[in-house]
Amino acid sequence: MKSLGKLLVLPLTMAAFLVAANAAKADPYALTIVLDAPFQSGLTGSTLDFTGTITTSSVSTVSLGGDSFTLSGLFTPNDGPFLNNAPLTMSASSMPSSGDIDLFTITIAPGTPAGIYAGVFDILDGNTVVGEVDFDIDVTPEPGTILLLGTGLLLLAGLIRWRMPKPTTLTVA
Repeated sequence: MKSLGKLLVLPLTMAAFLVAANAAKADPYALTIVLDAPFQSGLTGSTLDFTGTITTSSVSTVSLGGDSFTLSGLFTPNDGPFLNNAPLTMSASSMPSSGDIDLFTITIAPGTPAGIYAGVFDILDGNTVVGEVDFDIDVTPEPGTILLLGTGLLLLAGLIRWRMPKPTTLTVA
């Protein structure tokens, strides 16, 4: 009987860790935000539109009173679409989903270095975060920049070839 107890300790411990891991992953927010396109790319100077759906399973009424952004880089966020399109309150009984709405726009400022930038959009009820979604922006270089780089590399290769000494040939008489 002791050996059976020892055999069950490991599987029961593993099951307890799996249950605890799933409980830790539970969404702590009253709202769930799903973006239609959470990864977008654009050139400097362009504006990216983020649309999505806000849902709730909360029985109590959740206020969608404000929002905030966390985004590093030369970007201009605009939350006007959220403030104009989102409902003021939501609950599972009266309004469980917002439908597909415009949430926010991000304008990529000229001079922003190429790369991938991560951001977070939060919906607030007062000072409390009630919904959060991550998004990514891929800033691509302008075509003129790529053309300039290619031209410079070609000129550099031509200069190196021009400065290389010419091979001499020996003639035997």
